[in-house]
Amino acid sequence: MASSSGIPKVTSLVDLPSSDAKWVKLQKATYVDAKGKERVWEIASRKTTGSAGVDAVAMGNIIYHPTKAPSTIVVIQFRPPVGGFTVEWPAGLIDADEKPEEAAVRELYEETGYKGKVISTSPPVAADPGMTSANLCLCMVEIHLNEGDPEPEQHLDEGEDIQRVNIPIAELYTKLEEFAKEGYVIAAKLYHWAAGAQYAIDHPELFQKAGKPAVGT
Repeated sequence: MASSSGIPKVTSLVDLPSSDAKWVKLQKATYVDAKGKERVWEIASRKTTGSAGVDAVAMGNIIYHPTKAPSTIVVIQFRPPVGGFTVEWPAGLIDADEKPEEAAVRELYEETGYKGKVISTSPPVAADPGMTSANLCLCMVEIHLNEGDPEPEQHLDEGEDIQRVNIPIAELYTKLEEFAKEGYVIAAKLYHWAAGAQYAIDHPELFQKAGKPAVGT
């Protein structure tokens, strides 16, 4: 997917000392395993963790419309670490003195233009525990629209080029599979949520109460 100025691409990739990095640092952890053997692990850590103790927030959003099926907004943007375009739920770093819920409302508005209400917040969860100490909270956000509401304007920071895609919840898993086949990189947190929702749809018997048939059987 092209940006307004062409197709982004990584033009160079060089090693970066932690002392020169603004956002992340590399660390060497020495630890003792369960058998008493000393081992070493390499860790990538963020330098920007605020008072909340959480690095980032992702916004799982559900859009309710009076005449349309519930949907969700995903965002597409170029991500240099993977060298390509990703499909993600809106997300962002938490400012130094912000709570996750405050960051969720702010980032959702900036990236999508929509204003929503946080209805639940996960505990801090690991982003990639085998490589990094980075963590995030998943805030589920409800957005309620009226008939005829126009698509709102985004409020992006300088240098951001984020495209929005509105997808019916019932079609989310299938659409993500299609995006992957087209060469997009799907964010794990979004894919896992969609896969879990699809699995629940396909296997309602997993959610029946003991001794009672599943709905629709």
